Amino acid sequence: MRQTIWQFHIGGLTIPIYGFGLMLVIGFLLASHLAKYLARRNKLDGEVLINAAMFGLIAGIVGARVSHILENLAEFTQPDVSGWDNFVNMINLTSGGLTYYGGFILATPVVVGYLLWKKFALRLTADIVAPGLMIALGIGRIGCFLNGCCYGAESDLPWSVRFPYHSPAYIDQYAAHEIKPNPRLLEMNSSGRAHLRDPKTFENNPDLTKLAAAERSRALHPTQLYSTITALLIAGIVFCYFTLRPAPGRVFAVMMILEGGTRFLLEMLRQEPAVAGRMSLSMIIGLIVLGTGVVLWMIFGRLAGQTQPSAIPATG
Repeated sequence: MRQTIWQFHIGGLTIPIYGFGLMLVIGFLLASHLAKYLARRNKLDGEVLINAAMFGLIAGIVGARVSHILENLAEFTQPDVSGWDNFVNMINLTSGGLTYYGGFILATPVVVGYLLWKKFALRLTADIVAPGLMIALGIGRIGCFLNGCCYGAESDLPWSVRFPYHSPAYIDQYAAHEIKPNPRLLEMNSSGRAHLRDPKTFENNPDLTKLAAAERSRALHPTQLYSTITALLIAGIVFCYFTLRPAPGRVFAVMMILEGGTRFLLEMLRQEPAVAGRMSLSMIIGLIVLGTGVVLWMIFGRLAGQTQPSAIPATG
């Protein structure tokens, strides 16, 4: 499912704006400008952080997509779909599907390498970007909600959600034989198996469009919005903690502790395949992030009295 928010018509060309991409851009802009503001408050060159953010964004998207593909490999290696179509699905970011930790793991060395090249104070810089990372994550999860990816387990709570026809949740529940679509919305593939019709194939058919609009997935936890709430709360907490001037690096360590812990808990409500017992890959990574944050907290405390590397003075 690709949730279109607006469509711009230029001559005979229609340019769609998708919710996922829009939220990604908004999150990036808010995070990068907050980092620039905090950098200048601490006599650092904010433009360097903007550049670092751009490199981190590119690396983060690649890492997040690769991680999502690995976690949901069956979705991208479907036997009844051609190899080319599976590859296109892998690189099709407009359909959503980015795993935060995958992006974090790849973006971190890229950003750190750039900052080392610019001779920036890494611990202070990490503290500066910590609240922005959580803001970007929180806004990005709204995009996940609009796309229907990263959905939660079944729920009967008043705020549970039912995603529309051909959303990731709907497709997965159909594959698991948990829902039965109207037979007119099914067609046979080359191997003789029934599968859901792509909405693009009947967008000019009012009857099928109406049938598809009436279809919904089973009620699910809106875990994407849970993640948004927790990420923004963490952003507020680490921002306030930053104003207390703790040992350099400890703000970032607190962010890792809170994010790793809450992510592990939220994963209990997610629909991800288990890779070790009952734990998903994200649950395991969440524990690793939490543990790493605790270790960094102790290390940065001991390093507090040491001299930081020199920083580039602010230029504006």
